[in-house]
Amino acid sequence: MSDQQILGYIPENTPIHRLNGASKLICLILLSVACMTTFDTRFLIFMSLFSLALFKVSHIKWRQISFVLKFIFFFSLLNIVAVYLFSPEYGVDLYGSRTVLVEGIGRYTITSEQLFYEFNLILKYFCTIPLALIFLLTTNPSEFASSLNRIGISYKISYAVALAMRYIPDIQEDFYSISQAQQARGFEMSKKGRLLSRIKGIARIILPLIFSSLDRIEVISTAMELRRFGKNKKRTWYAERPYQKMDYFVVIVAIVISIISFSLFYVNGSRFYNPFH
Repeated sequence: MSDQQILGYIPENTPIHRLNGASKLICLILLSVACMTTFDTRFLIFMSLFSLALFKVSHIKWRQISFVLKFIFFFSLLNIVAVYLFSPEYGVDLYGSRTVLVEGIGRYTITSEQLFYEFNLILKYFCTIPLALIFLLTTNPSEFASSLNRIGISYKISYAVALAMRYIPDIQEDFYSISQAQQARGFEMSKKGRLLSRIKGIARIILPLIFSSLDRIEVISTAMELRRFGKNKKRTWYAERPYQKMDYFVVIVAIVISIISFSLFYVNGSRFYNPFH
């Protein structure tokens, strides 16, 4: 099941795993905002390489995230195609020039400006998706909850976040178990089956997965009520990672990168880097 539990905490002894959960969350928010607000291609390329380097340092294996990356790739490609179909001249309006590469039918021509704009959109995926996956796969939910509580967030909210992070692998395990049961009954859902058959099989799983999830939520909430969770204003934590010098260092680096991102607004005169002028 370890190969099936994607998007769950995977214990390792890397520099990223040793960081405090709150510092990783702050870095994730700052870097994600910096990447999503700017369209400076130079900055996005740098952040893409930086994110992939962090991905390498975290020792995350392909089999642990292959499914979710394929899923994200499919919808990212769908989004890129939809952007062109609904607004094929948006890049032309954005950059103020029009360089036709391939004449199409009607307004559907391929221009350098539109390709450059959509290239920036692709770079945004390479910037933000690895950061989010690194955070999910290298952060212990219990340590993260204690870190959030330590910086002033209510322990009820912190505990809810930790439960949500722990629940992601559980949902995946339930999905895998139900799919195996369906295949044992003769419904082909593996890669050997046809795409339409696999989609129908997944549709059959959704309903029992929802009911099992609701049942688990009720069990957890009842157990917490029986233990009088939330009675006191404060609580102690079994898992707590103290802040270290490296935590402060990475937060400072994230702040510096964010400042650079926003300073490029002034350098470029807008959020967009325009190589056509």
